[in-house]
Amino acid sequence: MSKKTAVIGSGFSSLAAASYLAASGHQVTVYEKNDTVGGRARRLEKDGFTFDIGPSWYWMPDIFERFFADFGKTPSDYYELDKLNPAYSVYFENDRIQIGDDLEKIKATFESIESGSAAKLQEFMDTSSENYDIAIKNLVYRPGESPLELVTPQTIKKIGAFIGNVSKDVRKKFKDPRLVSILEFPVLFLGATPGNTPSFYNFMNYADFGLGTWHPKGGMYEVILGMKKLAEELGVVIKTNSPVTEILVNDQQRAEGISLSGEVHLYDNVLSGADYHHSETLLPEKLRQYSESYWERKTFAPSSLIFYVGFDKKLINVDHHNLFFDTDFTKHANEIYEDPKWPEDPLFYANFTSITDSSTAPDGCENGFFLIPLAPGLEDTPELRETYFKKILDRFEKLTDQKVMDHILFKESFCVNDFKEAYNSYKGNAYGMANTLLQTAFLRPNLRSRKVKSLYFTGQLTVPGPGVPPSLISGKLAAQLINKHINR
Repeated sequence: MSKKTAVIGSGFSSLAAASYLAASGHQVTVYEKNDTVGGRARRLEKDGFTFDIGPSWYWMPDIFERFFADFGKTPSDYYELDKLNPAYSVYFENDRIQIGDDLEKIKATFESIESGSAAKLQEFMDTSSENYDIAIKNLVYRPGESPLELVTPQTIKKIGAFIGNVSKDVRKKFKDPRLVSILEFPVLFLGATPGNTPSFYNFMNYADFGLGTWHPKGGMYEVILGMKKLAEELGVVIKTNSPVTEILVNDQQRAEGISLSGEVHLYDNVLSGADYHHSETLLPEKLRQYSESYWERKTFAPSSLIFYVGFDKKLINVDHHNLFFDTDFTKHANEIYEDPKWPEDPLFYANFTSITDSSTAPDGCENGFFLIPLAPGLEDTPELRETYFKKILDRFEKLTDQKVMDHILFKESFCVNDFKEAYNSYKGNAYGMANTLLQTAFLRPNLRSRKVKSLYFTGQLTVPGPGVPPSLISGKLAAQLINKHINR
């Protein structure tokens, strides 16, 4: 007899888990509070412009390939990919560095900036590639139930890589501050500063320079639509505009279903891909694994102030992805992690998918996505948003040598309050919990509830961590655990 399983949320991890569960015989229903699927990876369409509301980087294509291969499919069955060249541009105070689409091009760029750095980069990348191989083959597909999962012949040899940190490793090899910034950038996807990220995580540099940066035609939301289609092909039922208000638990402390404002639906298993902290508030307090003080002590990845802007002209001196590192990185990092406040001179990121994908803006126009990383939990007002929009657009105009303020057709914004309202996000965080040494693997919130049987969790606050590829993996791990414990 097949099992009935409810999945709360429809982001990457939830859709992945739903597909794995359906493929193994479960009757799966997904409940999404918003009117479209995708969780934090939704889409904004306005006046002929298309924007990804959330994730905008397609890295680690091998993880996506592995996901679809588990169902006898390939990504190309659902969406079209282009490799970006340049992968991205990095702007400093007085210059711009473009990162090419393969390692040889990147080595040549490094060598032109710092003599001898090409050989050092190859050394660094050899280690990064080795760590990536270990991480993907030996670590990230483990459920985080025991510290022994981390103990393999390969990881024992790498024990030193969990003592050092990425920042120290980079600065030992490279002196030019621009190269240092470029090499430290990828670990920001893990939600922590390079100085607080174990050396082992330099495998993110292989994800960057080794595997490249890709773009799904139409935007990242095309991946969500592909996963939705796969899930429905497997028999998953998806219900939008369906906010879950309670996880039902019987006298034997077993999850037996969900409630939508009093409308009861009974299930054999419940899996939540919603924000972990919020998911536990759907339970009686005595059945929650983690107290409010637990969450308060944890290091969360940043929130974000994001602007979606329609321009009435094509822009110059920019690429698809652009990083603006023309101000003090350390100062901005301290204003996120050490002394949380609105940053004085923030670094920011901008993408213009219409540069490489004409389907995302009307002819002769450009779509702009601008993001400022922020500490979670900050005050969020329209006045602050407007102040920071002007702050970054002034710098953008100067650094790219063009006027754009008078060419704005419209702008929309998304910030701390929106993350809370749209996703029930703890303190309005955008990327979950940071992957620091003490928040890695078994030290992250559990995939399986210790207090409620048949209740599971998935997503970027649990194993393996923040980011889109880890979320796909998290969904698979949660589904495997459900099947492992289904008759216990």
